[in-house]
Amino acid sequence: MKNYLKYIALVIIGTVVSCKDDAQKPKVIYDASNKAKVLTKTDSTQIEVADLPIQMEGTNYLIHPVGDLRVFEKGTKARYGSSSVNDVSFTISNLGEYEITGYLQNLKFQRVDSDSIRTLSDKPVLILTATYLKTVADRTINKIMVYTLTDSDTNKDGKIDTGDIKTLYLSDISGENFTKVSPDLQELVDWNLIESKNRIYFRTIEDTNQNGQFDKNDVLHYNYIDLMSKKWEVKNYKPI
Repeated sequence: MKNYLKYIALVIIGTVVSCKDDAQKPKVIYDASNKAKVLTKTDSTQIEVADLPIQMEGTNYLIHPVGDLRVFEKGTKARYGSSSVNDVSFTISNLGEYEITGYLQNLKFQRVDSDSIRTLSDKPVLILTATYLKTVADRTINKIMVYTLTDSDTNKDGKIDTGDIKTLYLSDISGENFTKVSPDLQELVDWNLIESKNRIYFRTIEDTNQNGQFDKNDVLHYNYIDLMSKKWEVKNYKPI
């Protein structure tokens, strides 16, 4: 019994240490140029698959989520959805209310009256959320998508994943005008749509002491974008 309790204690300690190590991993590794590493290729060992297309209400475009085929050990559950065969999950995304979530390598857009498919990004990215601003589209002619994603290997571990800086992008519902709106090397904290002003407000945090972490010693930046403008210009504001 004593040996069993010792074993449990060691497991708990090991788990705590592991979690602590993960939490302390820097999101940014600085080099002489102070620039994030941009990957030119994705992992060639991964098998790319697409979910069935999605059409946001009131739009003329199909959206095809694209990601990596996920293989799970026997007895484990698929991270997304329940569709799996022989421990292989063919479901790579989830659909909420006007929002696609997952760990997606890309999105592809197809006009409903065309066979042509347009790729959102021509560079490696990891898309976490893609949100259609339905309420803005209902009141204006603007049909806009908002994305949270990682677009560069900021921690220089040779891959783009959730360990890298999260950024904010916008595009038209067609996938065109795919535009980064959060500054380089600043972590996206959150964003919010203010319908009455047709604005997106968002916060980012800058690693001002350059220790590779984003913490209480760093500086928050407050920004907004007027969605009615022809050009999505980021403007700063100071609420405090």
